[in-house]
Formats: sequence, C-alpha cells, structure tokens
Amino acid sequence: MYQKIMVPLDGSQVAECVIPHIETIAGKADTNVELVTVIEPLEIPTRGQIAISDDEIKQIDAEGKKEAHKYLDQVCLRLKQAGVNARVVLLTGRAADSLVRYANNNDVDLIIMATHGRSGISKMFWGSVAEKILRATTIPVLLIKTTNCEIES
Repeated sequence: MYQKIMVPLDGSQVAECVIPHIETIAGKADTNVELVTVIEPLEIPTRGQIAISDDEIKQIDAEGKKEAHKYLDQVCLRLKQAGVNARVVLLTGRAADSLVRYANNNDVDLIIMATHGRSGISKMFWGSVAEKILRATTIPVLLIKTTNCEIES
C-alpha cells in the first residue's frame, strides 16, 4: 500500500472531487495524506509606473496564504473525521513545477488529483497542471475526471 499520498488542491469544488477517493484509498491503511496548495507569485501587469506598492503586494500575498491555509485546514479536518491521517502543505511558486519538486523530494508514493477534462483551445490556452505533472515525474498519478462529480453544497 501507499505510505504517502500527495493531493494537490486549488480551492475549487471540482478539485475536491478527489476526497471520496482519498477516503477510500487512505482511510483504512497506514497512509499519510498531504493536502497541497501552491500559492503562485503575484504578477501585476503594468504600463509605465507600478500602481501597487511592495507592501501592498506583501499584504495581498499574506492574505492569500492565510486563506489557502484556512481552506486546507477545513479539508484536512474532513479527512481526519473520516479516519484519514492528513496534513497541510503550502507551497509557493508555479503550480506544476512546485508540485513535482515537492513530490520528488518528499518520498511521495502516489499523487491523486482532479482533472478538469479541458480539451482543444481551452487546454492549449490554460495548459494542464495534471498533464505537466504526468510528464515530469515517475511517481504514479491517479487522475479523477470530474465531469460526473457530485459537488456538495
């Protein structure tokens, strides 16, 4: 069985479609689940002078981290109540790169994540974090397609 499972979450209900699968896979085993969110660097396109100060950028970044941690703590509590040994990990950087680096450097045995199932122009424009992770790591990845996912209200 898996010792450590990484679960990337982006704060969306769609990403949470993996939760029932995690409860099934990790709930009855001695498995550690790491709920991971990546805070991407704040980029503000400007023309000419910068319209926001460094202090304001730091404040926005701190608020983003606080909200992400709050979100992950809620998901973590839900999993713990289901008997899953879960913990929260907050990363900073580009999503796919940060997730791959973390998985490769922290003995992750399995990555479980939702895929939005984008195709065509949408996929080309937005890219796919799941696809980038699949290509960049040798760790097994379980992708949960979310098209038929029941989202709790």
